[in-house]
Amino acid sequence: MPKVKLSKKLVESAAAGDGDEVFWDTALPGFGLRVKSSGSKSYVVQYRNRQTGRSRRKTIGQHGPLMTLYQAREIARGYLADALRGGDPVMEAQARRKAKSMRDLADDYMTNHALPKKRPRSAAMDRSLLDRVVLPAFGRQSVDEVSHKDIQRLHNSLRDTPYQANRVLALLSKMFELAIRWGLRGDNPVKGVPRFAEEKRYRWLSDNELDRLREALDAHPNQRAANAIRLQLLTGARTGEVLTSQWSDFDLDRGVWVKPSHHTKQKRTEHLPLSAATVALLRSIAHGRTDDSPFVFPGRKPGHPIKDLKRFWTSVTSTAGLKDYRLHDNRHTHASHLVSSGHSLPIVGRLLGHTNPMTTQRYAHLADDPLRQAAEVMGQKLTNTEKK
Repeated sequence: MPKVKLSKKLVESAAAGDGDEVFWDTALPGFGLRVKSSGSKSYVVQYRNRQTGRSRRKTIGQHGPLMTLYQAREIARGYLADALRGGDPVMEAQARRKAKSMRDLADDYMTNHALPKKRPRSAAMDRSLLDRVVLPAFGRQSVDEVSHKDIQRLHNSLRDTPYQANRVLALLSKMFELAIRWGLRGDNPVKGVPRFAEEKRYRWLSDNELDRLREALDAHPNQRAANAIRLQLLTGARTGEVLTSQWSDFDLDRGVWVKPSHHTKQKRTEHLPLSAATVALLRSIAHGRTDDSPFVFPGRKPGHPIKDLKRFWTSVTSTAGLKDYRLHDNRHTHASHLVSSGHSLPIVGRLLGHTNPMTTQRYAHLADDPLRQAAEVMGQKLTNTEKK
């Protein structure tokens, strides 16, 4: 293969014989012009891997308006400098082509983490965030290409929905944490991205509102769904725990609900004492059973429980005239009425399945009501004495 000083004129006039031919540049050893028998011309660079001693050749690009001799020589100079420092541009390019994309990471995250280790509802929420937010933004990028700036830009674009923005950030943080463990990159680009402030929202029903909800439940034609809401109000259980509950979970003679660990948020078995009213409700439901479903609230699909109560809940709250009141708020209603009746925060926390006492502190201000009533006792006695 001839060695010549490559020039614009030589590149234009160079021609191959019967097969491909490479003209190596004497001005920059390792840089050359490859001419195919078809007349196609492209620039190449050849170097030796300093670790393995293996000779490598890489195509820089095809000669033409978008790749001149000067441009190709500058690119070749960079590749050769990298090789001199111990790099291997060919291996690096191959690694980039083989690198997993964010779409691949999302699939691995769902398969190896979310589906086997998270509650079905949480896994479904992750899948939704991936499909609606994460993959449209990063799906085509490789895992190691996503930068801190990219994450910050995506988070900022969601500022009108701060709760969702922060959930996306938490999801990405977990995904990149796993990517580090799986050897896909060395750092977590989510670290250092500040979350948006979230205004905590706690809504519960007053006695009057609770009466209206009870009347709406009694009047609704779907009493199976109504009973699910009644059980939630009576126990303070999460919606998912209620809908997935099975008859085998309840000991009605002892008045205990044993919640399986795979149905609870904390992934631990919980033993919840049941009130007489709750036991009576469950006995009434059992008495009216028309099938052998293991679920307390069987759905339309055989062998499955009711999937959700969204449509039913919208109808009931509309009838009851309740505004800005979510299904999950029934849990807050249960807790708030217990605390305001004088029950201690630790007791209420135990009933709700809280592992962190600070979670129950949101109801602390309600504990003032029984204290205030107690403080009024002496006031009333003294007032009555003065009137006599």
